[in-house]
Amino acid sequence: MLAPMQGLTNRALRALFVSWVRPDVVWTEFMRVNPVSSKKRLMPSDLREIAAEEGGVPLVVQLIGHGREALVSAAQVAQDAGAVHLNLNMGCPYGRMTSGLTGGGMLKRPELLEEILPALRETITGTFSVKLRAGYDDPRQIFSLLPLLEHSGVDFLVLHPRTVRQAYNGFADHAITAEVIRQTNLPVIANGDIRSAKKGLGILKETGAAGLMLGRGGIGEPMLFERLRGRASAEPERAERRAMLRRYLDGLLPLYGKLFCGDAQVLAKVKGVVSNVEDPELDQELKRLKRAKTLGDFKSVLGEL
Repeated sequence: MLAPMQGLTNRALRALFVSWVRPDVVWTEFMRVNPVSSKKRLMPSDLREIAAEEGGVPLVVQLIGHGREALVSAAQVAQDAGAVHLNLNMGCPYGRMTSGLTGGGMLKRPELLEEILPALRETITGTFSVKLRAGYDDPRQIFSLLPLLEHSGVDFLVLHPRTVRQAYNGFADHAITAEVIRQTNLPVIANGDIRSAKKGLGILKETGAAGLMLGRGGIGEPMLFERLRGRASAEPERAERRAMLRRYLDGLLPLYGKLFCGDAQVLAKVKGVVSNVEDPELDQELKRLKRAKTLGDFKSVLGEL
C-alpha cells in the first residue's frame, strides 16, 4: 500500500505511482472533517479526490476528525461521492491534529471510541479500516484497544508501532507489530521505517503481517514496490538509482504543472518529494535539486542526472 501522506500523496503523485509501479492499494491524503457545519463536512477539493479506485487500483479515503456525529456524517458524504474504502486516521502526530481529539489525539480519550467506531461501522457499507499508532504515550496501549477494534467490525488495521508523542523519532518497533498480530484475528498492515526490500521482507516474515504500507520509503524510492515483489533488483547500482530518480521527477513535473498553480508552487511541491529521497551516493545531486531557486533551475539540474 502507498501510505497517505499529507502534502504528498495527491492525485498527481498517485497517478504516477499507479502507472509506473502500481501499488496494490493507494490512499488519499487525510481529509479534514468539519466538526461544525453539517452541510460542509468535507472540502470541495477533497470531494473531487474521492473515488472507489484509480486506474483499477483500490483507493482508500482517509478521514481525520472528531465527534461521532461529524465523523459519521462525513463518512456518508464520502460514500455518496463514490468512496468504497474508508479509513479513520488515529495516528497523525503533528500540530492541531493532536491538540484536539483528532488523529493521534483520539488515543488520549479511548473511551470515546466505544461509540465512534461502531457508529462508523454501521454507516460504512464498504471496507472500514483504522490507521493508528501503538499508543499515545504508551506503546502498549494498542493491546487494550484490540477488543474494541475487533467487536466494532473493523476490516483491517494499519499499525505504525511508534507512539504519537514520538512522532518520527526513535524507531518503529515491529516487535509490537508481531505481538499485535499474535493477539488478534484482524488483518494487520505493517507501517513504519520500511526503506528497503530487505527490511520490508524481513518485517513480513518476522511479524506475519498481511501486508506492508510504504510511506517515506516508497515516496523516496517508488521502485521499492517492485523490489519487494522481486521484480527489480533488491540492491540496485548507483546508475540505476540515478536513472530512477530522473524518471520519477521527469514524470511528476508535468502532472504537478496541471495540478498546482504556477512555477513556485510546483517547485515547492516537487522539492517536498525530493526531501524524502535518501541516497548517500546521490547526495550532491539531491542537494543541488533542493537548492534550486526556480523551476527552470530545477529542470536544468534534473537534465544533468
